[in-house]
Amino acid sequence: MQEKPSCPECGQSNLYATDKVSACGGYAPNYLPGLGSFLSVARFTVVVCKDCGLTRFFASPPALAKLTESTKWHKL
Repeated sequence: MQEKPSCPECGQSNLYATDKVSACGGYAPNYLPGLGSFLSVARFTVVVCKDCGLTRFFASPPALAKLTESTKWHKL
């Protein structure tokens, strides 16, 4: 049986996620520049801990696939 993921802040496993969040839109800045396409912006999966409120953003697999080739990002 797979262990439930836990929050790195409080250790609880009361996590909720959505993957329908755009990395930019309207008047918001583009949080994943260069990782979308001409017709669509890059997307996030957002995970929120119901117990402490910690919120984490994870780039979608299509955005990650473009990361190494993008001129707007550099490896640390």
